[in-house]
Amino acid sequence: MSQQFGVLGLGVMGQNIARNIERNGFSVAVYNRDFEKTESFLKKYAQGKNIVGPETMEGFVQSLERPRRILMLVKAGDPVDTVIGQLRPLLEQGDIIIDGGNSLYLDTERRVTKLAPTGIKFFGMGVSGGEEGALWGPSMMPGGDPATYQHLAPIFNKIAAHVDGEPCVTYVGHKGAGHFVKMVHNGIEYGDMQLIAETYDMMRHGLGMEPSAIADTFATWNEGELQSYLIEITAHIANFKDDQGTGTILLDQILDAAGQKGTGKWTTIAAMKLGVPIPTITAAVDARILSSYKGLRGKASQVYPSHATTLGADLDEMLDLLRQALYASKICSYAQGFMLIQEASKEFSYDVKLDECARIWQGGCIIRAAFLNKIRDIFREDPMLPNLLLAPGFAHEVQEYTEAWRHVVQWGVATGIGLPAMSASLTYFDAFRRERLPANMLQAQRDFFGAHTYKRIDRKGTFHTQWPTLHKE
Repeated sequence: MSQQFGVLGLGVMGQNIARNIERNGFSVAVYNRDFEKTESFLKKYAQGKNIVGPETMEGFVQSLERPRRILMLVKAGDPVDTVIGQLRPLLEQGDIIIDGGNSLYLDTERRVTKLAPTGIKFFGMGVSGGEEGALWGPSMMPGGDPATYQHLAPIFNKIAAHVDGEPCVTYVGHKGAGHFVKMVHNGIEYGDMQLIAETYDMMRHGLGMEPSAIADTFATWNEGELQSYLIEITAHIANFKDDQGTGTILLDQILDAAGQKGTGKWTTIAAMKLGVPIPTITAAVDARILSSYKGLRGKASQVYPSHATTLGADLDEMLDLLRQALYASKICSYAQGFMLIQEASKEFSYDVKLDECARIWQGGCIIRAAFLNKIRDIFREDPMLPNLLLAPGFAHEVQEYTEAWRHVVQWGVATGIGLPAMSASLTYFDAFRRERLPANMLQAQRDFFGAHTYKRIDRKGTFHTQWPTLHKE
């Protein structure tokens, strides 16, 4: 009997998604280049299940019904091309390869183009939710040939997370759209995490709060407009006791050097190429990079000893201001991310539906949050809205919270606690809302030293001025 779906790569994500597929009523074939891992998986999870694990790739491909549907979960980069090269001679026209890793969207587009003459369909699919999401329901962002998606939808709709009866998966768009959207999802995630970390920093070192009080505050916030997965886990992390018996909280024992897998950096690079400002996300990427210079920062702390002081104002009042600043900053971060997706969709003819992005991010994924409902409704009402800051609902909230936002950024300056992402959000908002910016000075400077020309506000055309000569003969 032919299996309905194939999973290639049995790391934790591959194992869990294979179990998810089988649990939802579909027969599965699994393959791993190290057959011992396949045997271990079969022994542990496949007893009494409709799962087979052929030893060879040929056997794996032959075990699948047509059109063959194969989900690869291997490391991004060269390994993906290697596996495609191994699969290609074994597949036939109409068969489908899905890359479920965090591949660069440009690589996905190259692979789509390369496989097109063979009739093999290639999908790049973002998968968010980590190991638990893979097992119990992730958010999935597949992009590729729209007609071919009919062969994937019945399975994906079953295995995805569900919110209000709807699966957190949709056909995202053409070519590399799936991986582009997942990349921006991760960029927004970078911004979210950095904003929360900065808020925690202000609580702990600006307000002198105890870990238990910080945890309680985040737990309370999670019951309101900030409700999200990241706020929820932060409430648990903030006061979690060290499991190595030091008698302190675990946070105080974790090295303050953040890792990254590249998707945040890719988001910044893509935004620069498309000419879309995403300063909050970029600040979050920069903050991670700066954190990695732990030794250098240690030396700098000796050269420039901290003169930071804690704030002595009313704690409840300051926490409320922090909450407002965090929420306003978060709106700006999402506004930047959605604007980037929108511009990429136009540039690359992806045909991404922004309301659907917001909908499928409501469950399963790392950035799932209550206010994504509002974002979904905003884009359903106005699919071409150029920026979320122009949505009446958000505009009212941002206006209401702006004063608090400014206070918090000023506190960061006063206490010597850097708030790069929160400050970037506020600076973005201030620049976005101004009808006239000092770019006229930049244009004049460019024309002065390089004759780059400029445009005027009072007449059409391009102009160059004969500026004064600084050096006379």
